[in-house]
Amino acid sequence: MKIENIDSILAGNSHIVRITTDQGIDGIGQSGCWGYMEATDAVVKKFKDYLIGKDPLDIEHHWQYLYRVGPFRGSVINGALSAVDIALWDIKAKNFSTSVWQLLGGKVRNKIRLHLLMGNDRPDAADQGTTPEGIRLNAVDAVKEGFTALKIDPLPDGYQSMTLSRLISDTRDNVAALREGAGLDVDIILEIHRKLTPMNAIALAEQLIEFSPLFFEDPIQIDSIKSQAEIAQRTTLPLANGERMHNIWEFREMFEMGGSQYARPDLGLGGGITHVKKIAAIAESYHSALVTHNFLGPVLTAAACNIDTSIPNFVTQEYSTIDESKINLIFKSEWKREGGFINVPNQIGLGINVDYELLKKQDFESRLQYNIPMREDGSVGYSV
Repeated sequence: MKIENIDSILAGNSHIVRITTDQGIDGIGQSGCWGYMEATDAVVKKFKDYLIGKDPLDIEHHWQYLYRVGPFRGSVINGALSAVDIALWDIKAKNFSTSVWQLLGGKVRNKIRLHLLMGNDRPDAADQGTTPEGIRLNAVDAVKEGFTALKIDPLPDGYQSMTLSRLISDTRDNVAALREGAGLDVDIILEIHRKLTPMNAIALAEQLIEFSPLFFEDPIQIDSIKSQAEIAQRTTLPLANGERMHNIWEFREMFEMGGSQYARPDLGLGGGITHVKKIAAIAESYHSALVTHNFLGPVLTAAACNIDTSIPNFVTQEYSTIDESKINLIFKSEWKREGGFINVPNQIGLGINVDYELLKKQDFESRLQYNIPMREDGSVGYSV
């Protein structure tokens, strides 16, 4: 069997890769480098020079070659490589008429626990922005729907120009509302989106301990792995990092330096299924859990769930209702949400099908953000 064709598709709000073999088997993958999808599209097209004519089953060999073929690394290269890797695993599982999770070692659980990436405001009060009451009511609704874990960005609007005392006070109000709405039988997760400095991140974390969050995620920019690990050592809140990290070497250094308790690789950025499986093993050796980053749609949800099914150190899978939005109805997934869980299907391949002709007709929508939070003095604040 040989790789016959590679389609790199920018459509909807996604970068999708389709790999087709000379035996008619095809595989689907997706890039997680959502800010620069046009760039990952160009890299995948360059990868074609190597991949056409190769045996698609030699996934590890192709991963190593594509990662090392040029003297460059980073989000764009790894976003493209991840998409290709996921598609190759889809092909391999289909070739052997089994599921990807079966090839990864088999099933260690029957269902995948989800944590809902929850909005902070209410549809009927969107003009008010983030309010504690909106957070509380959203949490109540999510618990009624069956979710046992909820996640928000708890920072208040205008955080970038607030005094430390105001930042702590308003954030505490939001977290208190989340805990009240969720109750004690639901985990809460606090996603800070890399918006703080080490100084105010630690001060804030210490004031949120009483609400017992499952973890405090990405409090500072990802420029320094050492700085991220130092925060994990200076607060008793469990820390989570990794959605902007790319490889096993970065994760190894983070754990060696004393952080974090939760590894957060993205299947579409952290090297695909091949590499994230390795990241999970490194995390396990440090008694840490894998909680993959995920908000880009059904393809990456399926890829992540195949990993979750096959590893022992899984806690909860990030889930966004964008999977169920109109733009993603074109994807037919066997990973069906039921309340706050997804039952593991006995699928063939990754578990995703799509009508590629309909997909290509979707207008492409860039996700690149220009709403950078500016401070009141005119300087640039930290952003996601």
